[in-house]
Amino acid sequence: MIDLGLTKIALIGVVALVVVGPERLPKVARMAGTLFGRAQRYINEVKSEVSREIELDELRKMQKEMQEAATSVEETIAQNVADMQSDVQEALSNPLLETPTPDQIGVKAKDFRKKKLARTSAVPSWYKKQSGRRTHVMSGAARVAKFRPAATRKSTVSFHH
Repeated sequence: MIDLGLTKIALIGVVALVVVGPERLPKVARMAGTLFGRAQRYINEVKSEVSREIELDELRKMQKEMQEAATSVEETIAQNVADMQSDVQEALSNPLLETPTPDQIGVKAKDFRKKKLARTSAVPSWYKKQSGRRTHVMSGAARVAKFRPAATRKSTVSFHH
């Protein structure tokens, strides 16, 4: 605001004392202080009102940007959903995806079994032993019984004639 030094305030006080007079000077000083306080409050209110308006404008701009971004995302999602729906409709209408008949399934199963048999029987048994592949599948209970000493084995099956 106004830059007043001590000498300028003293000069204004002396001029006011001469112009107003010593008996009315305290009233005039109080009135000047009151008016000065009101002016400061009014200026502060105007400043806060302007800053609120600026913040409100910024918030409106941000809201507009967010709405545009949300609309853009919504349009992108809607486009992706439409594309997926058209792809699904196209896939469902494609005659290549017909369900196989039981005869076709039987032929495929037979081919699979032939290929598996060729894969497993094409490896010699000496290689299976060397590489650690099992040539004979045995249950866990049979393996335990096989390696248990003969004295501790109990016969669970008995035949009575």
